[in-house]
Amino acid sequence: MAYFDSIRLEKGMYNSGKGLTEVLEELDPSENYRGSSYEGLDAFQRQLKRFDIKVGGPYSDCVMKFFETSDSAALFPEYVARAVRQGVESNDKLKDIIAAKTVINGMDYRSVVSEPTDDEKALKVVAEGAALPQTNIRTSENLVKLFKRGRMLVATYEAIKFQRLDLFTVTLRQIGAHIAREQLKDAVNVIVNGDGNSNAAGTISLTTSGTLTYGDLVKLWAELSPYELNTMLASTDMMQKLVTLSEMRDSMAGLTFQGTGRMITPLGAKLLHIPSMTSGSIIGLDKNCALEMVQSGNIIMDSDKLIDRQLERASISCIAGFAKIIKDASKVLS
Repeated sequence: MAYFDSIRLEKGMYNSGKGLTEVLEELDPSENYRGSSYEGLDAFQRQLKRFDIKVGGPYSDCVMKFFETSDSAALFPEYVARAVRQGVESNDKLKDIIAAKTVINGMDYRSVVSEPTDDEKALKVVAEGAALPQTNIRTSENLVKLFKRGRMLVATYEAIKFQRLDLFTVTLRQIGAHIAREQLKDAVNVIVNGDGNSNAAGTISLTTSGTLTYGDLVKLWAELSPYELNTMLASTDMMQKLVTLSEMRDSMAGLTFQGTGRMITPLGAKLLHIPSMTSGSIIGLDKNCALEMVQSGNIIMDSDKLIDRQLERASISCIAGFAKIIKDASKVLS
């Protein structure tokens, strides 16, 4: 008998400050199953196997399968968290704009900032015996603002106990998708307006108000130097104007858009459509040094309610915020 069959599962595992999967991996490491039929499964997936709970596919089990025993009921909050996390990850554009992600266990966090002058960026030749020029790195004056985003999941057990897990997962993923979209709005707001440390992005005016030209994009590229313009965020109206630029209507641009749905830009930067952005604006940034994401823990749930009350009314949320790393690594064209 495999060891995972004898692990006693209880709701107290969620109170350790770690995720259930992490706790289970410490008790039942996946590396012990190399070469076996369980290779490729993590500790949580082995527990699903133990209780024969199928969470996906046309023959997935009903929600009530989790609550057949007290041990299997302890797996339900982790299933919910994973489904929500899948929704966040599948709708996550943040990975294309953040340079670093920091996970903290608390609510107070100060980022570090470096604001080199033009002279410091030059790295001039240093004479023999002379002191090297300095780059100052300091903690930011104000704390990173963290926002709690989530939903209250309300349902009676009787209403969902016969619901197939495959379909129930779709609902949970949508909660994750909503969280991802709201976090993206927070990130864009920090890029444009700063994080409270006097580091709002510099603005570049369109040559002709309301009209976007290829020259405006070149100006954005030039103004961002010496940082690399590798990511562009566009509001819906500016996205439409970008598509109609003559420089965007060559054969390769058309084939890429029609074949994959992904936009390319004349300057080679990755272009992201952000519907929540203020109309008439484009953000150009160097994703390698512009923004830090700070997250307090992971997906937060009322695990006790999900286990003891079999759903009924439980909150699902995530706490995160954003900090500017280098102020001049992002510009707004409007």
